[in-house]
Amino acid sequence: MTLDLRLRPVRDDDLPHFFAHEQDPEAGWMAAFGPADPADRVAFDAHWARLRADPRIVPRTVVVGGEVVGRVAAFPVDERTEVSYWIDPRRWGRGYATAALGALLRELPQRPVYARAAKDNRASLAVLRKCGFVVVGQDAGFAHGRRAEVEEWVLRLPGEPADQGKR
Repeated sequence: MTLDLRLRPVRDDDLPHFFAHEQDPEAGWMAAFGPADPADRVAFDAHWARLRADPRIVPRTVVVGGEVVGRVAAFPVDERTEVSYWIDPRRWGRGYATAALGALLRELPQRPVYARAAKDNRASLAVLRKCGFVVVGQDAGFAHGRRAEVEEWVLRLPGEPADQGKR
């Protein structure tokens, strides 16, 4: 149940939770395109300092019942806006990723929005489709989480933001 899920700006005390989430090997493999060394806390802290200092990036902490369960973000990639999310693997399968991504998308004024998912990450593809994304292409790149080249789907959320009332 996701009724008590909310997003808030990232705070310093969220970072240890995010770091712990990235230590799960299965989560790193599923995400594929994560950090080169998930155990490198110095690189992690530097990465988050850059994210939080960039006004073009919209990072949010996902909170359920007062507990940090993950994060979502929107960020520029060339001329596009892309989104990503990471939910604590102990909480997978509860709809948190879908609810969190939906909440983030309601905050974003721009469309289209893009996302990427490793082709074999069926759960992430399902989350994106539930939020209205459609596959528009494919790509491949080196994935640190798998230490291999990985094929990925490129997805696009077309149209206007839901809160503008345009259809």
